[in-house]
Amino acid sequence: MSKMRYSRRAVLKNGAAAVAASTLPAPMVWAQEIKDITLRQFGTGVSNLNDVANKVKEDLGFTLAMTALDSDSVTQRAATQPDSFDIADIEYWICKKVWPTGNLQAMDTSKIANYDKIVGIFKSGKLTPESEIAQGTAPHSVGFVDGPDGNSFADEETGWMTLIPTIYNADTLGIRPDLINRPINNWSELLNPEFKGKASILDISSIGIMDMAMVCESMGEIQYADKGNMTREEIDKTFAIFTEAKQNGQFRAFWKSFDESVNLMAAGEVVIQSMWSPAITAVKSRGIPCVYQPLEEGYRSWGGGIGLSKSLSGMELDAAYEYINWYLDGWVGGYLMRQGYYSAVPETSKNHMSENEWGYWFEGKQATGDITSPTGDVLAKAGETRDGGSFYDRMGSVACWNAVMDENQYMVRKWNEFIAS
Repeated sequence: MSKMRYSRRAVLKNGAAAVAASTLPAPMVWAQEIKDITLRQFGTGVSNLNDVANKVKEDLGFTLAMTALDSDSVTQRAATQPDSFDIADIEYWICKKVWPTGNLQAMDTSKIANYDKIVGIFKSGKLTPESEIAQGTAPHSVGFVDGPDGNSFADEETGWMTLIPTIYNADTLGIRPDLINRPINNWSELLNPEFKGKASILDISSIGIMDMAMVCESMGEIQYADKGNMTREEIDKTFAIFTEAKQNGQFRAFWKSFDESVNLMAAGEVVIQSMWSPAITAVKSRGIPCVYQPLEEGYRSWGGGIGLSKSLSGMELDAAYEYINWYLDGWVGGYLMRQGYYSAVPETSKNHMSENEWGYWFEGKQATGDITSPTGDVLAKAGETRDGGSFYDRMGSVACWNAVMDENQYMVRKWNEFIAS
């Protein structure tokens, strides 16, 4: 695969001259037919981005047709509509729900050019050899199966991955420092009556429950054995605390989409809420102060990756592997890092970022000039540092991963009751 990969790329870069000079039939066929290939990808709006699809067309020659959905819709589609997609761009907690359906195929890591450079989080669960593995559905725990037809997750690297990791981050609470005017250091502040009617939490049960757990532990109300796998008693206690807060008017809204969270914060309707990194970026790009606040208890983290439909085969499957290798080659990583995310292969992203950008986003250094978003909006000025510091500071402070619990059905029922209460 790797030899074919580079000969294909040479054909794509050098065009007709390379085709004419080539003595290999496979690249010639590839160059002629690849333009007719369309791969259908769906996932959340976090990483299903038009700029990525456009760059794929430019660099690889085929079409990537993207559909952006919310997390619950992504889960449902991957589990129930296997013929509606070629590529599932999903989170690891979603993989735990979807893999047992048999709708995805295991991927051969020997075909992944940068596999050895993928960060340890996705292979051993550890950022560094000394790291402790956080609670919840850690990506490595659902990242491998024991062979091409493996049904159950493996405990270690096997050469066959469920998802090829692409994007991840350490999530925390977003705040409007100009409207709060004091330090915020703990997750418990989400339920502080001081912010009555101006707080928000996201309405995605598998993620929201983890934010709730971080808050309840911070308040000293509950000490979970494993926040990512609660007992029914722990679930009941958690929802009792949040239902009381809801009935007391603590929450302005419950958001499902990226845009909703941005608009709530930008308008000042909320001053503290569950947020995602690019939503902070979007608020700041409007010239409105917004901080992704590091908290003493640590971060709630998530990771995503590319999964392939079980029915994908032939040239389309080759194109999908080509896409994955291109994805990990650095351009996408640099693009995502400028929004505050991390790449599964950070070192290749460095090649597509300026020294100033790499220093700010990855190393936690002071900016030496303007830091801009992928669309050119100024996010930070010279002398400013990233919220939370360096990659190792932030990802080294992960307390839990988004999770699917043994009592997931019960939790979802209680979540729906909470939202409806």
